[in-house]
Amino acid sequence: MGSYSTNMNADQVDALAEAAADGIDFDGFAAGTEGEGYVLATADGSERLVHEDDLSDAATEYADYVTNWHFWHATAPQAEPRWAFLRWLEGATERSVPDRYEALGDGGGFTQTWGQLRVTVTLGEDGARRYELRHADDADEPVDGLDASDDPLDARTLAKHDDRGRYRPLKTAPSLQTGWLFPDLGPAEVVRAVDFFYPATVANWHREREGELDVTHWHETVERQSGIYGVVETWDRGEGYEHVNWVAEACCDDSQCLKRREWQYDDETDLDVDGGDGEFPCREPCSLVISAARRWTKLEGEQSRTYEFDLTPSEKEQVEAIIDAVAEGRTADIREADTRDDANRYRARFLRAKRFDDDGTLSGVATDSDDAE
Repeated sequence: MGSYSTNMNADQVDALAEAAADGIDFDGFAAGTEGEGYVLATADGSERLVHEDDLSDAATEYADYVTNWHFWHATAPQAEPRWAFLRWLEGATERSVPDRYEALGDGGGFTQTWGQLRVTVTLGEDGARRYELRHADDADEPVDGLDASDDPLDARTLAKHDDRGRYRPLKTAPSLQTGWLFPDLGPAEVVRAVDFFYPATVANWHREREGELDVTHWHETVERQSGIYGVVETWDRGEGYEHVNWVAEACCDDSQCLKRREWQYDDETDLDVDGGDGEFPCREPCSLVISAARRWTKLEGEQSRTYEFDLTPSEKEQVEAIIDAVAEGRTADIREADTRDDANRYRARFLRAKRFDDDGTLSGVATDSDDAE
């Protein structure tokens, strides 16, 4: 029986002997006791009865299975969400132990993405797994071209700012900075780092898989707001449904957040806006959504007014393009020389020079209602 792991150690054999007394049935491997000996068997039909003195030699023939069993029960985190996440990384429920060990050992490992993270798992000593963690956009970067770290706590610092040095108030925004690497983490360390990058995503992902995701909808969320955020409750009646649709469209799109929105207006009323395609669920309106809604609630309290000023058809389209470019975060990608783009900076400056008065008002039309009449 081929093996892609290193030799087993004495602790693994001792653990096998102890656990066999109660019986082992895991990942296509079974072990039990019979008289003064042990029975070792695999799902492919291999079976062996050995005396207790020969257990170490016999177990070597099943080294892949024994070290795999030992890793998942003695080394990997036993908290169910973390354990399930690590199993998912290597497709443990879909692949046999020999297939996994071949890929983990000689085949370069398994790679999964988690948001903007790229996680690669390989086989370490005695069947232990090792994990490399980097930004998905750095998939082809050489190791020596990235800033390496071995401390999962550094992920907390990396998650604070984007590549332009701007603070990231929403950790699941698709703006995680690049250029870093965790080359060799253990199982507990990689889950800890992932939690620093994307807090609670592993736990909520697992809850959803188990059918236990507890969702708190908008109505319930705003009912418990108090203090300065209590004003958001005014959106929970009358035209509030339409307002919440606008909030979801603005904040909960895939371009703004990697979570998939599962919360709706209430238990009986879905929002019109799609929840997105993120791989981990959003179970309630986050603090950024509530904070933004508070500001918009105040703005929406203003009465509409009619303003009249002149724009050419192209200028009207340009205003629309500028708003769209800002809303989609596209302004940084517009080349300064590309004056064909309506949202080009020089185009915008020309429009301002033409249509703004010296006091900064559009076409001389004051914003104040009394001045506008």
